[in-house]
Amino acid sequence: MDIWFWVWVGLAAVLIVGEIFTAGFFMLPFGVGAAAAAGVNWIDVSLGWQWATFLAVSAVLLFSLRRFSDRVTHEPPERMGADRLIGQEGVAIESVEPAPGPGRVRVEREEWIADSASRDVIPVGTRVVVEKIVGTHLVVRAYDADSTDKE
Repeated sequence: MDIWFWVWVGLAAVLIVGEIFTAGFFMLPFGVGAAAAAGVNWIDVSLGWQWATFLAVSAVLLFSLRRFSDRVTHEPPERMGADRLIGQEGVAIESVEPAPGPGRVRVEREEWIADSASRDVIPVGTRVVVEKIVGTHLVVRAYDADSTDKE
């Protein structure tokens, strides 16, 4: 064992312990890659193969764990509070103008102050879709029945 063994072991320890304090499985693949490189060093393989092992193991684990992390940490299926309105349909009960023009919409059974997402004025009675929420205002666009980007 040479100095590189201790470099790989130290790097593995720092990265694996660092993963405890972070989210998203970013440091873990590199820590495991460093541990694998230390194992390759332990069986007395050249430094080039140690680096190749480190890079290969880290890359494979990084892509595998990113997929796993994305699947596990996805957005909750049901939004809470005002966020539940994003993607919902409503109707303009006052003409809705671009910000900072006041307008009102009814979404579900609630009335909200709204701004138009486009530069167009949305007339009274037009069906709208909530795109986002800014403060206490909904940002809406006119509903297009042909649109498939509804949430």
